[in-house]
Amino acid sequence: MSTRGHGGGHQARKRFGQHFLVDEVVIEQIVRAIRPERADLMVEIGPGQSALTAPLLQQLDCLHAVEIDRDLAGRLRQQHGERLKLTNADALQVDFREFGAPLRIVGNLPYNISTPLLFHLIQAADVVKDQHFMLQKEVVDRMVAAPGSSDYGRLSVMLQLRYRMDSLFDVPPDAFDPPPRVMSAVVRMRPLPESRPKPASMAVFEQVVTRAFSQRRKMLRRVLGAWAAAVPWESLGIEGTARAETLSVAQFIGLADALKDIVESGGGDVSAT
Repeated sequence: MSTRGHGGGHQARKRFGQHFLVDEVVIEQIVRAIRPERADLMVEIGPGQSALTAPLLQQLDCLHAVEIDRDLAGRLRQQHGERLKLTNADALQVDFREFGAPLRIVGNLPYNISTPLLFHLIQAADVVKDQHFMLQKEVVDRMVAAPGSSDYGRLSVMLQLRYRMDSLFDVPPDAFDPPPRVMSAVVRMRPLPESRPKPASMAVFEQVVTRAFSQRRKMLRRVLGAWAAAVPWESLGIEGTARAETLSVAQFIGLADALKDIVESGGGDVSAT
């Protein structure tokens, strides 16, 4: 979602997933959660019509921003001058590492690209201090879900491997113009330290997690097919009847590491039986 201040006059564009934030109380709540400091290196995704941009610039020396909408980008440059360092581009095509470190990222992410963008930003996690995003509440619930809950899935595991995440507060549809049809929520994401548990192969981990949740109602042993024979189930603490949604991130790391050689070799028929 892009954001709006008091300027108005811009027609929201569906193809960009634009819903402009207009509720001053919510805006202040978000800025308080971010707690910007004068010298912070901060980049805003989707500044839109400055609902967050203006109050952030009041507390920062400068602010980087990425805006896909060319018309809005022009207005933003005129409105804020050189203190707003604007990149007119699709955030999915931006290398956020190029902004420097330690980087703080904020924004109201468009519903239509929120999940791909979250995965894209993982590539820059080692230079990021924190991220504060407004997203569809359903997505935030999935991001922070614990094992065993119905919201826990591939998105939960892949993000919790890299971040500590907290859902901060919900935002109702009437805080936006035009109002979306769903509730929103603000989430804080802090990259885990270098000492965090890591899989031996990130590519194998991604493949195993994707496979595990491909048929989440089935027992994991069946979903993994021939791979299951290579898994030390007991030593990983995984019950024979376990489904993917019951495994912790640590157990997924153990599962991926146990399957690393067979997955990389392309061995085994992984079709569910």
